[in-house]
Order: sequence, then structure tokens, then C-alpha cells
Amino acid sequence: MANPNDRRDGAPSHVHIEKKKGFNWLPWLLLALGLLALLLALSRCDRDDKAVVTPVDIATESPAGAATDVVATTPNASGSAALAGTSGLGTYLAGTEPTPRTFTFEKLNFDSAKSDIRPADAAEIDQIAGTLVQYPNARIRIAGYADARGTEPANIALGKARADSVKAALVAKGVDEGRIETVSGGENDAVDTNATAAGRFENRRTELVVTAR
Repeated sequence: MANPNDRRDGAPSHVHIEKKKGFNWLPWLLLALGLLALLLALSRCDRDDKAVVTPVDIATESPAGAATDVVATTPNASGSAALAGTSGLGTYLAGTEPTPRTFTFEKLNFDSAKSDIRPADAAEIDQIAGTLVQYPNARIRIAGYADARGTEPANIALGKARADSVKAALVAKGVDEGRIETVSGGENDAVDTNATAAGRFENRRTELVVTAR
């Protein structure tokens, strides 16, 4: 009797078909993310290598008492007037450079809220007075200044008092008072910072302007 399960064509009676597994994207995704991170890191390193660092000049402080030429705008002279130490006053008066010309006293500052000339600065007055006596045609203007503490009206008055003190000292040394006028710059045109005691001391000063010679 024939077996109904017997296949004469030789094909197996039962065929097992294995289901295809779904494609696993996770390893490829992780690989792509890793490559992207590497490219970003290389790009950042390249930008850092090409960055240009601008050099910064570091200013050094001048030794105490050193004369320094600076440019400043004051109520006593044109905006381009150069401030020079008073040791050059005689050379200027003997020359032919135009007026006005502004000079800063090399050693003439004031104590806080004071207008008295300190004994330590008397030699500066003697030197300036001697130079002015040698050049009797020279006329000058003294501008007094204050630091930024106090009210503006008080600083203006204090600056004027300091200028008047310098004038009185020069007159006492033989300079005709008619050759000297005085003004106040108040707290304007600071030559140093008002944030430190040393800076405020430098700002409590007077300047000499040659207006005619």
C-alpha cells in the first residue's frame, strides 16, 4: 500500500524555513556617532591652533619722584600741549617754541584737603622762582587740582587755593605777582587713578603754563 507521505519527486516532505532576523542598526549608529565626535574634536583643535593671541603691553610704574612726559587737556593750554617736568622750564624760556606750554611740577603735591606747600617741596618752588626771575618777561598761569574725593564745588575751591599757595610762594621768592594768574582744574584731568592713596596723591597737584615770554 502506498504511503501517502511518500514523495516520488525526491523533495523533502517537510521544509523548515528560518525567519530572517531584523537588521541591527545599533552598532552602525554608535560607530557614526563616534566618528562625528572625533571630527568635531579635530575641528576644535584646528581652530585653537589658528587662534591669534594679541600681545598686551604691560605698563610699569615709574619710580617715585620720576618725571614723566604725558599729554593731557587742561583748562590752561591747548589740547596738544605737552606736559613736561619743570626742570625744562629754563630751556623752554630761552628757546623759540610757541606758547602756551604746560609744565607739571616734578615734586609739588599736597596733603589731603590741604593747600599748604609741604616743606619737602620747597626746593621745587626755589628752582622755579629762580628761573622766572631770570626771564622777567615770562608770564605764567598756575592751575591747581584735587583728587576725586569731596564734592565738585569743594574740589574747585581747593584747586584754586593750591594754585594761590604756589603763587604766594613764588612771589615771596621775588617773582612779580602781576606775572602770575591762578585758576582751578578741580578734580578734572587726573594724571593717576583715584582708586588708590598713591594715585590720589599724584592728582593733588599744580601745573604751570607759560602764556607769554
